[in-house]
Amino acid sequence: MALEDSKTYVDEAFTRQSDRGVSFENTFGGALSFLRRRYTKDLSGADIAVTGMPFDQAVTNRPGTRLGPRAIREASALQSPDAPYGWGFSPLDEVSVVDYGDLAFDYANVPAFPGALTAHIKGILESGAASVALGGDHYISFPILKAYAEKFGPISLIQFDAHTDTWADDDMDRIDHGTMFYKAVKSGIVDPKTSVQIGIRTSNEDTLGVNIIDAREVHETGPLAVAKKAREIVGGNPVYLTFDIDGLDPAFAPGTGTPVWGGLSSGQAAIILRELAGIDIKGGDVVEVSPPFDSTGATAVAGAHAAMEIICLLAWRMTGRG
Repeated sequence: MALEDSKTYVDEAFTRQSDRGVSFENTFGGALSFLRRRYTKDLSGADIAVTGMPFDQAVTNRPGTRLGPRAIREASALQSPDAPYGWGFSPLDEVSVVDYGDLAFDYANVPAFPGALTAHIKGILESGAASVALGGDHYISFPILKAYAEKFGPISLIQFDAHTDTWADDDMDRIDHGTMFYKAVKSGIVDPKTSVQIGIRTSNEDTLGVNIIDAREVHETGPLAVAKKAREIVGGNPVYLTFDIDGLDPAFAPGTGTPVWGGLSSGQAAIILRELAGIDIKGGDVVEVSPPFDSTGATAVAGAHAAMEIICLLAWRMTGRG
């Protein structure tokens, strides 16, 4: 298929015959899915399942992240159909990536949401696929990590964020986007000694032993040094990567629930993600994209690229490159 085929290829979210290969649909038309992948609830043969979590319960001050998955999918259509820059291969050609659609849940029964999400991710993992979740507020990572820990045991966490999200909260039933990693560490799901949070720039007296690479260190030492340090921290352990879009400075991602100045540039984040190639990544998510607070769509564009980088990291391992 070549670029001129855009005049005949359309709606490949439903019509494509293979789960591999890029799409040359017109960016401004056609049915939207993440990266024009096929929508399916059948994960037979799938390597990576992209899935949306339109959940917005506890974002500080700015609601709207329930609209994040939709915006990220739309922004993903703007990405070049060529191989992602700097990777040297196209994951869409080499592994099977599908759009598994969104999690169905009762918005009026919030306490039932965590269990529904854990079961949703367990279904993906039981099929043999990895999940890449599009959020939604950052709380979604906790129910997802429960499913991953059940399969892989205590997991290492790489977290891009302005906040540690490890503030003390011993009520495991509370649904809070600022305490879920406290709960994950306390419940033995996440191993703090082999976990790292990148871009932090808010104060928290007790980070539970999780390694911190704050935003200042990123700026002072540079993204290559940060990626090297993060790889050394997680070692050969199974890793889950969560990318809170507010890890980026508001200049690059204004559409988030909790903007904090002094953050990473999109260029720094891109280099760090690329240089993490080789970690034993098992899955990941992109969270806190809040489209109502960014009329330009830049935040959703950043979210779509971050999700693509997670797919590249997964495909790097799946194809035996590292």
